[in-house]
Amino acid sequence: MKSWLKGCFLMALLGTAFAQRPTEVLFWHTLDSPAREALEKIVADFNAQRREYRINPQYVGDLREGALKLTAALRAGTAPPLYYGELSFVSRAVQENLALPLDEYLGNLPGDFYHGLLETGRFRGRTYALPVELHLPVLFFNADQMAARRLNPPQTWDDLAKVAQALTTRAAKGFTVISDVYSFNAVVMSRGGQLLREGRPNFTDARVVQSLEYLQNLVRSGHAQSRNIAEAQFALVDFVRTKTFMGIAPITVWPVLEKRTPIPFRLGVAPVPRTPDGRLPLAGGTLLVLRGASEAQAKAAVALWRHWMEPASLAEWVRATYALPLRRAAQPLLEDFYREDPRRRVAFAGLEQAAPWVQDPEVTLWYSFLEEALERALKGNANPRQVLEEAQRKALAVERR
Repeated sequence: MKSWLKGCFLMALLGTAFAQRPTEVLFWHTLDSPAREALEKIVADFNAQRREYRINPQYVGDLREGALKLTAALRAGTAPPLYYGELSFVSRAVQENLALPLDEYLGNLPGDFYHGLLETGRFRGRTYALPVELHLPVLFFNADQMAARRLNPPQTWDDLAKVAQALTTRAAKGFTVISDVYSFNAVVMSRGGQLLREGRPNFTDARVVQSLEYLQNLVRSGHAQSRNIAEAQFALVDFVRTKTFMGIAPITVWPVLEKRTPIPFRLGVAPVPRTPDGRLPLAGGTLLVLRGASEAQAKAAVALWRHWMEPASLAEWVRATYALPLRRAAQPLLEDFYREDPRRRVAFAGLEQAAPWVQDPEVTLWYSFLEEALERALKGNANPRQVLEEAQRKALAVERR
C-alpha cells in the first residue's frame, strides 16, 4: 500500500513538473547589430514575464543567407517554428503553404496601429505575418559637402541630377546607384511607376524603363557610381570615406552605419525625391509562424509580438533601429528621441505615401533576372529597354499564374 502511494506521489510530481515546462520556440532571425541586441532584450524581457513560454532567438545571417538556411531546413524537416522574414517573403510563404494563418489569435488588438501597417502581414484576406521592423527609404548625403557648395537637398529627380553634378569631383561621385531590386524599386515607385501590375512583372512599363534610363544617364555622365548587390557594403564604405556624397537606403541603415564606424562629416538625411503621384516602398521584417509549429508555439509567437508592440517595448525598439513606430501610443515615449535629432522624423513623415514594395510570390524566383538586367545597363551600358524586356520574358516564364 505504501509503495502504491509512493508511486502515485511520484507520478503527481512528474505531472506537475511536466505541466510547468514552458513551451519552447526556436526563433530564427536575420537582424544584425544594433537591432540584434534590441531584439534579444525584448525576448529576454518577454521570457522573464511569461514563464509559460520560452523564445530562443538564433541569428542565421543576413536576409539572403537566412533564406538559404531556411530552405535547407524546410527540406530536411528541421525548420524553426518562428522565422523573421522580409515582407517580400510573406506571399511566397503562403503560396508554398509554409506559414500558418494567425487571425484566430489576434483578437482585441489595440486600435491605434497606423493605417496600413498591419495590412503588410496580410495576404489573400488572412494574416500570415506580424510586422515588427517596417521602414522607408531616405536620401543620405554629406551635409558638409552640400553646405560648402551652398546646395539644398534635392526635392525632385531633376534636382538630384543637378546636385549630383555639382558635388562630383575628380576624386568623388555625387551619387551612388545600387543595382538591387529593392533600391531600383524605390526609384520606380517614387517616380509613379510599378514593377508589378496585377501581380505580374511589369518591367517594360514606360516609367520603369524611364527610371533605368535616368540612372544610366547619371552613371554615363560621370556624376554617379554604380554598385551591384555584391558591392553594397562597399557603397557604404565609399560614402563614409567621402568617395561618394549621396545615396538612397532604408533609414534603418543609419544606426548600423553609426555603430560600425564614426562618420567624419555631418550626416544629412532627407526625403527621397518623389513625383506628385509617386509612392515610397514600405519594406522590413515580420514574424512568421511556420507549418509544423504547434498551437502552443503559435500562441507563444503572437504573445511575443503583442509584448513587442507594447508602447514601452516599441519605443525602445525604434530608438535602436530607427524603424517606424507601428502604434500611436508609442509616440509620446519617442518625443525626446525625435526632438534630440529631428532628422529621425524624416522617414516617419513619409508614412502617408507608403505602400508595400512587392507582394508577388514569385519575386524570389525572378529578382535575379531583374538585378542582372540592372547591372548590364548600369555597369555594361546596355540598352535599358532591351535588358528589361529580356528580364520580363524570363520572369514571366517562371510565374505560375
